[in-house]
Amino acid sequence: MVKICCIGAGYVGGPTMAVIALKCPSIEVAVVDISVSRINAWNSDQLPIYEPGLDGVVKQCRGKNLFFSTDVEKHVSEADIVFVSVNTPTKTQGLGAGKAADLTYWESAARVIADVSKSDKIVVEKSTVPVKTAEAIEKILTHNSKGIKFQILSNPEFLAEGTAIQDLFNPDRVLIGGRETPEGQKAVKALKDVYAHWVPEDRILTTNLWSAELSKLAANAFLAQRISSVNAMSALCEATGANVSQVAFAVGTDSRIGPKFLNASVGFGGSCFQKDILNLVYICECNGLPEVAEYWKQVIKINDYQKSRFVNRVVASMFNTVSNKKIAVLGFAFKKDTGDTRETPAIDSHHGEASERGLGCL
Repeated sequence: MVKICCIGAGYVGGPTMAVIALKCPSIEVAVVDISVSRINAWNSDQLPIYEPGLDGVVKQCRGKNLFFSTDVEKHVSEADIVFVSVNTPTKTQGLGAGKAADLTYWESAARVIADVSKSDKIVVEKSTVPVKTAEAIEKILTHNSKGIKFQILSNPEFLAEGTAIQDLFNPDRVLIGGRETPEGQKAVKALKDVYAHWVPEDRILTTNLWSAELSKLAANAFLAQRISSVNAMSALCEATGANVSQVAFAVGTDSRIGPKFLNASVGFGGSCFQKDILNLVYICECNGLPEVAEYWKQVIKINDYQKSRFVNRVVASMFNTVSNKKIAVLGFAFKKDTGDTRETPAIDSHHGEASERGLGCL
């Protein structure tokens, strides 16, 4: 029986492993995390994250071939394939602060894998990581390897919160990047065989390691860019009397452009877009490409501009003062069908209105 272990029981690890367990009844799947409260929640009736359809999938498999545990070492040492789905936030201090990804959690996961492994393993990058992370991970694993062989694969997730289960059931593509060596290709095939239980073969794309790592950042940058583009147009629409919904609809009917991600809004939020673009900017700067870095920075700048423009419009509509006025915010999460409030534009809107009142942040 193939055994899979996933380190990290968050928005990526939990749903992804639940669907693998559902679609591959012959594979034993363990999701491990050092957070006792999080694992307890996964084992309860009240899951730690909200995602339509997730409850049903977990309850069907939990206790059969899907297990949630805090015994990280046991499950990692027994696994044939180890997914790493830990958080990679933006660094807040040190070199690259404000842009580079903080790989602290990734590094400690790699050290655990190196320390407890007694057999060869395939290690899969599932979190969004900077290009060339695999190289650093390989160094950690092989340095402590005691003769055990590790193959690193990049298998970025392309889940959208609110539709994650549907995205997993019916993905546009599954991307697997590996070393272009016989051992690397064998590892790619092993992971491909897992997804092939339910994903059509022509949707499982294989690339080299660095292409897979970069494709995730590129996809999020392109999506965020579309939102910033339509938001930039919304400012012009308001200035000229055009209706941004009508303009977006007209633009979206062009088959080369398509209608998705063209809804003007207060700006994009969530845990991925800003973090990934800042990471992309940092990688461009480190590789001596300042013009490319500037280009992607602009996507963030327009997003920040849109949020402050929105607050200014709200305040202006109330005779330039919000003192003693009540403002209701309908929906605080960063988008519908999720309970996630990370980087939600609602926070900036609150902050902007609160500072107008001289209250600091609400």
